[in-house]
Amino acid sequence: MNRYEIIIYWSMEDQAFVAEVPELPGCMAHGATYEEALVQIQSAMELWIETAREYNDPIPEPKGRRLAFA
Repeated sequence: MNRYEIIIYWSMEDQAFVAEVPELPGCMAHGATYEEALVQIQSAMELWIETAREYNDPIPEPKGRRLAFA
């Protein structure tokens, strides 16, 4: 599995942990626990990449952690 940045946060609205992969547009998952969200996002990433390959869509190279400067 490529090394993409994964962001996991608690959603009050959904009452679940939400995991997102910013470099893979639309790649999100959720879980009742932090660990479950991490497992689910890993599966979602595999499916995202598999689907992109199937349709010959570009797959971004992982950039790792993004830094923000004020």
